[in-house]
Amino acid sequence: MEFSLLAAASIGVLGFWLMLRWEGPRGNAAGCAVDLWDAGLISTVVGLAVGRLVAMASAGINPLTDPGQVMLIRSGVSTWATALATVAVFGAVTRLQFFPAADGISAAAIAGLAGWHAGCLPTSACLGTPSNLPWTYALGPGGVSRHPVELYAAILLAIGSIVIAWWKQHGRPPLAAPAGAALAVAGGVNLVTEPMRISLDGGPEYLYAAGVIIGVIVVAGAFLRRTRSTTAGVTRQG
Repeated sequence: MEFSLLAAASIGVLGFWLMLRWEGPRGNAAGCAVDLWDAGLISTVVGLAVGRLVAMASAGINPLTDPGQVMLIRSGVSTWATALATVAVFGAVTRLQFFPAADGISAAAIAGLAGWHAGCLPTSACLGTPSNLPWTYALGPGGVSRHPVELYAAILLAIGSIVIAWWKQHGRPPLAAPAGAALAVAGGVNLVTEPMRISLDGGPEYLYAAGVIIGVIVVAGAFLRRTRSTTAGVTRQG
């Protein structure tokens, strides 16, 4: 694994860890008995490994005959396989505590994604499509100025992480609502920034859109469930 990619991954892990540490004393990440650091780290590592293997298989590369290719994450990771594997492993680790754990890790997971995108700085992979806006820049003298699209994503995700953490502390959201909000934020930020990325066949916008829709449905369902529970309680007391 190249050191620049390791540095990028470390920034993502640092963002995840810092948000967990910040939330811990405030009770935002302590609503379950699961070790959120271990659960998040294990799920992410396994998810990336599965996503890399699926990407290799799609490209016709046999991981058994060419195992060195597994570590070249920059050369391709299947987004949908990584997402599904990460959620599946997180569910297996947390079991009956899935929704409390998902709420607890929600802001930290978005902070980790923000760190991963900010990791474009050591890998020199921040730039996307050409633009003449004042804050765009080129990789070298005489180069074309381009959108620092990965920094856009990092900033938007960092803001989303802070908002979710604040909401958890002050808004008293119902169970599963923060997890749904995190999913919607992750999908929404990638959906907005994807058109500015350089790609031959386009990114998985359908996957990002599905994340937004599912996240909104989860949040709406959580509030509806709490409203019904409150109404039922009032009815019984009456």
